Amino acid sequence: MEKTTVRPRYAETDQMGVVYHGNYFTYFEVARSDYFRQVGFTYKSLEELGVIMPVLECGCKFLKPVFYDETIAIKTKCLWNGKIKVIFEYEIQDQETGQVLANGFTKHTFVDKNLKPVRVKSLNPEFLKILEEASEVSTCD
Repeated sequence: MEKTTVRPRYAETDQMGVVYHGNYFTYFEVARSDYFRQVGFTYKSLEELGVIMPVLECGCKFLKPVFYDETIAIKTKCLWNGKIKVIFEYEIQDQETGQVLANGFTKHTFVDKNLKPVRVKSLNPEFLKILEEASEVSTCD
């Protein structure tokens, strides 16, 4: 599980200083990009290989509000069963107290730039090795 920290900007909040719910998915994207960077591969290098990972499904359970200028830690976990779909799970915590503020997920698939599914066997071997080592086994469909 990798960790990313974010400090919400004023523009990401409502009049009460609470982070707007749609911004959580932006934080998930930031954490997912950092996750890849931390395990030794980047989205950019994957795209240079002709593979993209669109989101198929996403969700978030909001437990406590996140406020403007409050540092949060986002723990990211990758679940993969060696097939065409991969799930990222996120846990947003208050950086100071460790209190869990939200839990979320995004489900992705591998496609080429024409949005045609990419066979896992045809993925770059270096990327596959990193994905296998960095992810936990999952029964994701």
